[in-house]
Amino acid sequence: MHIFCGTDIIEIDRIKESIENLGDSFKTKIYTKNEIDYCESKNKMKYQHYAARFAGKEAIFKAISCLLNDKYELTWQNAEILNDENGRPYIHFINTDIINKIQDIDISISHCKAYATANVILTIK
Repeated sequence: MHIFCGTDIIEIDRIKESIENLGDSFKTKIYTKNEIDYCESKNKMKYQHYAARFAGKEAIFKAISCLLNDKYELTWQNAEILNDENGRPYIHFINTDIINKIQDIDISISHCKAYATANVILTIK
């Protein structure tokens, strides 16, 4: 069994500025409709949630980079971070067969006033 990990941290203000300056073009490039709906539902805290998902996607790409033939093989839209009924985040892959190479994958995300961070651990088949 091979275990890989990816981690990322980002300043929440960087994501807030990107959303405020670029609006929907930034959001729809990075986030899925489900992710946008979730983050927007958080009202004043939405930028923390956007930043946490951004860090999560970066951590996903870092963890699975060993499985990619080309760094453009996966886009921002191929990895969606959702929450289960208990609020725990999980990764849903869209329009990619990368999931067939993964035995197990887990994500943890967190945020505070200034930063958001994420960590992804995966095992490959």
